[in-house]
Amino acid sequence: MSNLFSGINARFRGGSAKPSSGPQKSPTGSTASQPPPPELPTQGSQSSSTSLAPKVPPLPNSPSLAQTIGMDDSSGVMSGDELISSYHLPRPLPLWLNAQYAKHIVKGNFMTLSARPKTVEQGEWIAHQVVEHYRNLWNFVRVLHEKEDDGTSICNSTSCPRMSAGANHSFTWLNRNREPVELPAYEYMTLMQRWISGKIDDTNIFPTDPSGVSYAHNPAITTTPLSQLSNPGEPEYIGKRSGFPDKFVDICQMIFRQMFRVYAHLYWAHFTEPFYHLNLEKQLNSCFSHFVLTATALDMLKPAELEPMQPLIDLWAANGTFPPESKAYEYANIRAGERLLQLSNVPQ
Repeated sequence: MSNLFSGINARFRGGSAKPSSGPQKSPTGSTASQPPPPELPTQGSQSSSTSLAPKVPPLPNSPSLAQTIGMDDSSGVMSGDELISSYHLPRPLPLWLNAQYAKHIVKGNFMTLSARPKTVEQGEWIAHQVVEHYRNLWNFVRVLHEKEDDGTSICNSTSCPRMSAGANHSFTWLNRNREPVELPAYEYMTLMQRWISGKIDDTNIFPTDPSGVSYAHNPAITTTPLSQLSNPGEPEYIGKRSGFPDKFVDICQMIFRQMFRVYAHLYWAHFTEPFYHLNLEKQLNSCFSHFVLTATALDMLKPAELEPMQPLIDLWAANGTFPPESKAYEYANIRAGERLLQLSNVPQ
């Protein structure tokens, strides 16, 4: 991925931007509120004495539960249209949910970039992935922070008054008093960059002493339990053998969570301008799909945390970007992805 960003700054200045005749930026407002589900009728107890019961006309057949919540009555599974409707996406759909614009710069299995080599200790591999994906992401954020001729940036307090991913998701930052506060996206991403850089540069969290590097435990070489290779009686955790602290995985999960939020904002607010207009949408797609595969494979992100970008994950699972053996594929709604492919007029 190191060569993905050569020439980004030149493109940003208009060197190879797409003509203005390209598609306009999709609206990011929320869709009209969905109508409330119909109330299921309740049936009171019936008396065995017919003489006391008033005569009432027969009640119409009430809809089944599957029909009430939008499921296929025969299979009990929500259809692709119902799944997409449950996401409350804007209309027209964002450009990045059109399969024609969800392509990558290369074809292949990104799982090969996410799979840990057998000789690399798990903590070392997680640390490597944190640094690598942070570098990739920050190259895109730099494009947003580049100053225009009038001194403003594309992402500013006017265009993005809060850190959000569409109309349905917004993110807050904890201030010094540990209170959640809403910030403009530009300020949020700046604080995120400082926070992650501070963690990566802290040698107590990310040690840099090469003498502390260890190889992965290979049961084919030794039958000694992993717990006995370190000090007996001490709890074992990921990264311990390489000198990482016991909270290392928790910190890395928070870093991945913050990076995901930034990616979500880039797609929802800035996919068309500037990335599509600068011919950078394939680079963005490549880095983000690699990020999702890695984060899910290493359990750095949970399914609920993927919600702002769930439709794109569905689409990539349906078109083969995410292989069936990956956790990203497991977390996807394939029916929704297949329906998005149909809406994009892409043969399956």
